[in-house]
Amino acid sequence: MDLKYVKQLLEMVEKSSVNEIELEEKGNKIRITKSAVQNVMAAPQYQMAMQTQPASAATPAPAAAPKPAPAAEGKKYHEVKSPIVGTFYRAPSPDAAPYVEVGTKVKQGGVLCIVEAMKLMNEIESDIDGTIVKINVESGKPVEYGQVLFLVEP
Repeated sequence: MDLKYVKQLLEMVEKSSVNEIELEEKGNKIRITKSAVQNVMAAPQYQMAMQTQPASAATPAPAAAPKPAPAAEGKKYHEVKSPIVGTFYRAPSPDAAPYVEVGTKVKQGGVLCIVEAMKLMNEIESDIDGTIVKINVESGKPVEYGQVLFLVEP
């Protein structure tokens, strides 16, 4: 592949909301992936992989599965999962108090956290009445679709 072409692809990914692009051309395969966590002031980080073998011989990269929440001493807890991929925030702003803490009693429809995706702040609400027993993610960390964010005792 032409180096200018690769640079154009990198610039397109950087300027767009696309996090990953994979192309195949004449038996060559290129995959560009933006880093999931970026410092706002730092330049974007990229991972790039090129294969020069025919695509039919290529093996797909294994997908990273979200870690399951550990089972607590025989109790059944309700899992509140992330409905989207994004960045997890426990509070509405950096200087504000978190929406919930361990031990907080929550009502169905009450806001538990925010997951930022593509510069949109999505409030994640409780889908059950109960008490927060565990918060599985640190504020500011990336989350995957279906990842368990909270354990709630009904």
